[in-house]
Amino acid sequence: MTKDNLKLKSAIVTGISGQDGILLTELLLAKNYLVYGITRSISNCRKRIPTEYIDKINLLEWDFKNESVLKAYIQTIHPNEFYNFAGFSSGAGMYNNATEMLDVNSKSVMLILESIKSSSPSTRFLQASSSEMYGNCRETPQTEETPFNPRSPYGATKLLSHNLVSIYRERYQIFATSAILYNHESIYRTDDFISRKISMSVAKIKNNFSTKIVLGNLEAVRDWGCARDFAKGMWLILQNPDPTDFILSTGKLHSVKDMCKIAFAYAGLDYRNHVSVSSEFYRPNEIFPLVGNPNKSFRKLGWKNETSFEEMIEKLVIHDLNLLKKSL
Repeated sequence: MTKDNLKLKSAIVTGISGQDGILLTELLLAKNYLVYGITRSISNCRKRIPTEYIDKINLLEWDFKNESVLKAYIQTIHPNEFYNFAGFSSGAGMYNNATEMLDVNSKSVMLILESIKSSSPSTRFLQASSSEMYGNCRETPQTEETPFNPRSPYGATKLLSHNLVSIYRERYQIFATSAILYNHESIYRTDDFISRKISMSVAKIKNNFSTKIVLGNLEAVRDWGCARDFAKGMWLILQNPDPTDFILSTGKLHSVKDMCKIAFAYAGLDYRNHVSVSSEFYRPNEIFPLVGNPNKSFRKLGWKNETSFEEMIEKLVIHDLNLLKKSL
């Protein structure tokens, strides 16, 4: 490293080629951090990270199982901050890879915490936790104190990691925190997420490549926020003087129907002419909907979701209309 580099703050980001990794990297680079991205495959990672960032970050390979490799990285870099976004996503496929999900979503978190404890105890660590940990909860909106009750392998593995963060924070006094993330969307979502499934379908229908989209329950509701706003929130959590957990959410519920109305209307279409429903895509009913109370984040961090639901959906549609136009 040069003398100038030694003056810069450094951060390790796992899962750097995913939505949260890309948006956090964008923010960190704007703040002149040295960014190290950990990935299982550098070649695959390079295909997903925007070209304007790829030459500004340092990519490192790790299979999320080898503790000695990770420890060597942390010992060499001594990062100021460590953001962990690596993990399986929720969805139907999680039931096909439950064992590997446990390795990536939970065991790897313990390896990271162990490596920080032994090799760089001053490093501040953030774990991307999930609202899916609440599962069949008994109150709404949820707060940081609401009891967890996961109902899927994804939620269960995320809860194990969340608990590990608390244990290492209390037992070893390292700066370890969890950001409990509610649904958050951006152009970096893939089309197996409903937000991009809808926006990409709108683009195809508008350009006469398709006429219909099949969805599940249009009345299903979620607390959807803007992923770029959430990236800022996660950075703020590690700037906070005290290591503690925070919910990042909008505190507002919207339905799949709301999303369809906004997306199709932006393209001058009526969703009722193009959306059909299939029980195949229905999820089990929730007793209490998952909607977060972001008051603690606003009170202690000054953070709030600044992008409205409507603006977020319209941005997705604009992006996919332009994306399809470029491919023609």
